[in-house]
Amino acid sequence: MSANKTSENKRDYEVGRGKPPVHTRFKKGQSGNPRGPRPKNLPALLVDALNEKVVVTIDGERREITKREAVVTQMVNESTRANLRATKMLIDMLKDAEKKAGVTAPPEPAPFTAADEAVMATFIARLRQSWEEELRQKGTEDAGSLPE
Repeated sequence: MSANKTSENKRDYEVGRGKPPVHTRFKKGQSGNPRGPRPKNLPALLVDALNEKVVVTIDGERREITKREAVVTQMVNESTRANLRATKMLIDMLKDAEKKAGVTAPPEPAPFTAADEAVMATFIARLRQSWEEELRQKGTEDAGSLPE
């Protein structure tokens, strides 16, 4: 023990890995962190809680997913069951996610031009003509298959 004390008091004490200078070492009974760990803020607590894993059964198969995934899955499932509150919350979440991702809303469609109107009119006329021909063919086939 006396040899250990003399090495600490010597000026030629070797400082290096695992051997800090004597004056910077913790004193006996002194904690390295006297104030304790810093308390976490609410966002950090929320992120930690949402990243925890849970075991769920999906289609008869047990899977381990995060609580975050479970919440989103449950919200989507509820909105597909026509739960209007869940649907509104889901749409709001999507809008926020798109806003944070920098996705812009789709632009308003341009109004039809005169050329577009002409193309649509031609298309509708062809459809009508095709339907009328099909109806005439069915009418002649039905008339031929009537019992006498």
